[in-house]
Amino acid sequence: MALFWLGFFALVALLLVIDLGVLHRRANEQNLRSAALQTAGWAALGLGFSGVVYLIYEHRSPGHGTEASVTYVSAYLLEQALSVDNIFVMALVFQSFRVPGRYQHRVLFWGILGAIGFRVTMLAGGNYLVQQFHWVFYIFGAYLAWQGIKLFRPDGGAGDERDGNVAVRLLRRFVRIVDGDHGGKFLARDHNGRRGLTVVAVCLVVIELTDIIFALDSIPAVLSVSNQTFIMVTSNIFAILGLRSLYFVLAGAMAKFQYLKLALGVLLIAIGAKMIAHRWYHMPHLVSLAIIAGILAVGVLASVIATRRAAHEDPGDSRG
Repeated sequence: MALFWLGFFALVALLLVIDLGVLHRRANEQNLRSAALQTAGWAALGLGFSGVVYLIYEHRSPGHGTEASVTYVSAYLLEQALSVDNIFVMALVFQSFRVPGRYQHRVLFWGILGAIGFRVTMLAGGNYLVQQFHWVFYIFGAYLAWQGIKLFRPDGGAGDERDGNVAVRLLRRFVRIVDGDHGGKFLARDHNGRRGLTVVAVCLVVIELTDIIFALDSIPAVLSVSNQTFIMVTSNIFAILGLRSLYFVLAGAMAKFQYLKLALGVLLIAIGAKMIAHRWYHMPHLVSLAIIAGILAVGVLASVIATRRAAHEDPGDSRG
């Protein structure tokens, strides 16, 4: 299995080099068409990796390849769904720091690198806890259900931004912050020649902190789908790799997906209930995949219908 891990992380490193060194070598603001194409490409890679998962598990244990690939796709879709709320908070962070669009991809790139390290560590720790202490499943399940209920409140995501602002105030007490535009650099010198962090660097710190906060939801959620370390890590990382381009697709249109947050709430409650009831009922992986995809599809469809209905009603209201 060590060779598979080496091959996977070599692939991730290659993809990151191509992404930053070739596709985004210059600090330009990404347009919607480019972001949509890259999102489709990352999704194709993420979903296509399920074929690799099938071959690996079919080779190790004949007859288990299909189940492993279905589990991988379930974990991948689940992580992508939970990333939507993360995108909303990242948009608020960029807005609060007034980071220009041409620098946002660079911040997200380095944020993704940090997120990969955090996620691998937290996944390993969460899986260890579940293996050693079975009752942790009930705690994770209750936590996810509570997080899902909170999304039904009007201020469902505001708390994370407040946490980030508190962290920034603490950071300013110990680190010199250099104001102004410094070409997207993370370190610069002030008018006295003293080196300090730029506003873009502080924004990166907040992005990393918010990802850790959101990982508290995604790690227990993926554990509800699988306890296979390879499946958990690969699905999580592929979902994270596509997060940057997905941000540029959705950040400006989050208001149009008004029911998607409610769908995420229902999804978290369902996953929490599944984790709590796992001792008495084992849900087949295909059923789990269908539930995840179905809840997300309903949320997106309801949002699209509501947006179109509002667009048709607005002209009539303005004439009245």
